[in-house]
Amino acid sequence: MMAHSFLKAQPWIFSARFDLGFILAPALLVTLAAVVWSLFVGAAGETSPWIWLVLVVGVDVAHVYSTLFRTYLDRSELSARPLLYGLTPLLAWLGGCLLYWCGSMVFWRVLAYAAVFHFVRQQYGFMMIYARKERGLPPLFRRIDKAAIYGATLYPLIYWHCHYRQFSWFIEGDFVRLDLPLLATVTGLAYGAILAAYAVKEAALLRRGIGFNLPRNLLLAGTVASWFIGIVLFDNDLLFTGTNIIAHGIPYIALIWGYGRNQARLQGRRSSFVSPWIAYLFTWRAVPLYMAALFGLAYLEEGLWDGFVWREHGNLFGLFGTLPSLGSSDALIWLAPLLAMPQATHYILDAVIWRLQTRDTNWKQVLFAQGQGRL
Repeated sequence: MMAHSFLKAQPWIFSARFDLGFILAPALLVTLAAVVWSLFVGAAGETSPWIWLVLVVGVDVAHVYSTLFRTYLDRSELSARPLLYGLTPLLAWLGGCLLYWCGSMVFWRVLAYAAVFHFVRQQYGFMMIYARKERGLPPLFRRIDKAAIYGATLYPLIYWHCHYRQFSWFIEGDFVRLDLPLLATVTGLAYGAILAAYAVKEAALLRRGIGFNLPRNLLLAGTVASWFIGIVLFDNDLLFTGTNIIAHGIPYIALIWGYGRNQARLQGRRSSFVSPWIAYLFTWRAVPLYMAALFGLAYLEEGLWDGFVWREHGNLFGLFGTLPSLGSSDALIWLAPLLAMPQATHYILDAVIWRLQTRDTNWKQVLFAQGQGRL
């Protein structure tokens, strides 16, 4: 009973079972798997095409398209911010064309850093959501929380910039190389001090009788573990890809599904989805359809990339092999940004649609509608 009461009192987004299983566990489990693999199997080899298909297409690219259910497939959202949703893809494409015109590496470097910013901010966003009920505390406590989650992501990134790694974010050379190992050392010491301050802060909360915020601490622990182990501890492309993608993509896909589930329950037959059948995807029996829809869109995008540009996975994208290979053609100035437009749009919109300070939409009432039934 005490354990049940403890879990029930926690600031879950949806429920203890759902949050633990799909938002908090992925980072911890994939990190544990990476460590076990390295200890008992040895260094992971090259990523097989089928593992690549599952991780990159089925999780990473698929999570980009899950944003559609929160934005373009929601009639009320579209009517509330028509300029945002109308102009963002166009400006993302035009901006990408300008960057590619300046040089392909300029384009990929900007896109890589935009992706990094998006990944970092997602962890910060989850941290703030789980800390949303911690009001009336000294401002220093919230600053320590922010420093801890940013440190968990930025220190491994700084280390990566200062030490050669056998993996890249998108393409080789997309990160700026800094020959400053001392910077990584100093940052690591500062990061250790921040984590120590966080532990002291948590002890102070317990002494005050405020209690232990389980999801916030598990979120931080998963971020610390997956980013450090995936980037710093192991210099391996497969382990980085696995920890990076699973820790980021699965929680986001689950967040969108849970949001859609709450939305369908709250709105009933008068759902604001652009089509009534969309609400059906947010039932447990339709989860395979939800994932299949995301995978189908992701597969189409990656097939176009492979057919027009990369030519690396012909065995996975056979039908797309008939497309003309553009290679270094000038056509890539407009085509590459067009293919990257869903990704860039996702990065931009995701920085806007989950802001806790937003008052012009009802997304918080939908997201935190725990009383509408258990997930």
